[in-house]
Amino acid sequence: MSQSLTNVKPEGGGWVIAMTPEMARAAGVAEGSYVVLYVKEGSVTAEILPPATAEMKESVRRFAERNAGFLEEMKRLGD
Repeated sequence: MSQSLTNVKPEGGGWVIAMTPEMARAAGVAEGSYVVLYVKEGSVTAEILPPATAEMKESVRRFAERNAGFLEEMKRLGD
């Protein structure tokens, strides 16, 4: 299994990983969920994030449309 990790909290050591269907079934959560791993002082903890709801996706779409110019400028400037 080869997947990319997305570092979401560089200062806190957190990484988001898309759960495979097998992982979701084993954990008893919805397919499309994510697991967030946090590393701190020699230990690892995890949190499961459910997939985005239709309402969340629509909200993000509207935000992106309203703020297209701002988001393009952010892309241009980089991190």
